[in-house]
Amino acid sequence: MFRRVRQIEIRTRRLVTDAMAGAYHSVFKGQGMDFEEVREYAPGDDVRRIDWNVTAKMDRPFVKKFREERELTLMLLVDGSASGSFGSASSSKRELAAEIASVLAFSATRNNDKVGLGLFTDHMEKFVHPQKGRQHILRVIRDILFFTPQRRGTDLVHALNYTNRLLRRRAIVFLITDFLQGPNGELPNPLDRKGGELHRALALTNRRHDLVCVTLSDPRERELPSIGLLTLEDSETGQLVEIDTGNAALRKRYAKENRTRVDQLHRGLRQSGIDSLVLSTDLPYIMPLRQFFEQRTRRR
Repeated sequence: MFRRVRQIEIRTRRLVTDAMAGAYHSVFKGQGMDFEEVREYAPGDDVRRIDWNVTAKMDRPFVKKFREERELTLMLLVDGSASGSFGSASSSKRELAAEIASVLAFSATRNNDKVGLGLFTDHMEKFVHPQKGRQHILRVIRDILFFTPQRRGTDLVHALNYTNRLLRRRAIVFLITDFLQGPNGELPNPLDRKGGELHRALALTNRRHDLVCVTLSDPRERELPSIGLLTLEDSETGQLVEIDTGNAALRKRYAKENRTRVDQLHRGLRQSGIDSLVLSTDLPYIMPLRQFFEQRTRRR
């Protein structure tokens, strides 16, 4: 356990230093500005910051200097349901979630921000209140990788409502999940009752906090290989189904329905003004994450 956590720490710390330096800080700003001092005006300074009282006394222009009120809270909401143990590539979705959470947590630590963890299934399995420090971050990584949930299902609405009740101050909330829930692993459709309930909970969380949704996926969830008869088991319900993957029409329908569900999800997120990105177990995650930060910085 210690060796696995340490490996993730070493790898993600290097990524934070090499690829993410400054990205987190530029995207997530503090809640306000504190006055620090005045200094003499220099060409290019904003004339709106001229301190006219000091300027009149000194008979030359001075400007006010401010310091960003930096301390923020990063809350990691991580899906711990049984579907997270699936992975057909080099890592499972849970391992990918742990690495992403580690990159975000160490980025927050470099900026002296607090980090908290909510690990959920169809109820909140573990809630770690936001704190600072390396040992706290290592505990967060360990819990994501090795904590054994009591249940196997998924209830995103409960996780969001639980977090909203406990977090009184505005925070940065990263929801890291595959968005698969229900007996057939449905993605939430905002036109359905259940899907509409989830999108309302997402919109409410985004109004109270700065919400970012990270969708985890696996290539075998997007497309099926042609390998003949295959028995599939639902990891959350245990339900078995046998399908013929040699049927080209079935594979095409499977891929089309998955694309439709994903498009509906992200269309609903965009309509609610919620930022999101999709990461896959078979692809490097650091460049999409960095590009997301850069796009968000430019947009804001």
